[in-house]
Amino acid sequence: MQTYTKSKTLNLYQPQNGYCYNSDTHFLYNFICKNLEKYKNIKGNLLDIGSGSGILGLLVARDYPKLNLNQCEIQKSFQFLTQKNSEVNGIENTLHKGSIVDYTFDKQFDYIVSNPPFYHSDVIKSENESLKIARYSDSMPLDQFISKSAKILKNNGKFFFCYDAKQLDKIVEYIGESKLNMEAVQFLHPNASKEASLVMVYARIGSKSPLKILPPFIMFDDNGEFRDEVNAIYDKCATHSIKCDVTI
Repeated sequence: MQTYTKSKTLNLYQPQNGYCYNSDTHFLYNFICKNLEKYKNIKGNLLDIGSGSGILGLLVARDYPKLNLNQCEIQKSFQFLTQKNSEVNGIENTLHKGSIVDYTFDKQFDYIVSNPPFYHSDVIKSENESLKIARYSDSMPLDQFISKSAKILKNNGKFFFCYDAKQLDKIVEYIGESKLNMEAVQFLHPNASKEASLVMVYARIGSKSPLKILPPFIMFDDNGEFRDEVNAIYDKCATHSIKCDVTI
């Protein structure tokens, strides 16, 4: 069983009616931490793309305090929540308001992290506009997401994201076109008998390291209970959700 030093609780305001963060972000955060273990001095500029309520960037910045947190978000309601949650948790950030695809940054980044929207918008037609932007890839197409991230990374910059495992072929294609090197992947499975539903990716600019395929991450045991590793990750994240009305 994994053991962690207890982290400071991260209080996160979430919309009462709308998209809220899910477990994917916790598992991606754990994947990021695992891949950063070999580096002794984590510092520089961090960008969280599609920050939503701010959870991923805030988790990373909380536990790597030498990083300067930047967050990019297109929706006004989530811009408000990103900023509010940064202030509530005492973590300084720079908020970039707009779409990553169109935004012009005045700097490059040492680290980029993202839990981007990856569902196709024609899967469910009845979702409201806010949920569509948060969940579906129309607002941030995969090819543009990867190519723009590569352009704003510094040399040797590190890029972490998760995506629909069924789109791995496209991920590999676009990463290759963007001159990134895929360093590590890990597949998330609901249980040992289910196929992968999510892939977590670590890529780097200016790297020639061979790809590491990490052991599968299994969420539930044979009894339908969270595995010890999952519970340990939740303990490490120490997030507390607070529902609130957001009207912008």
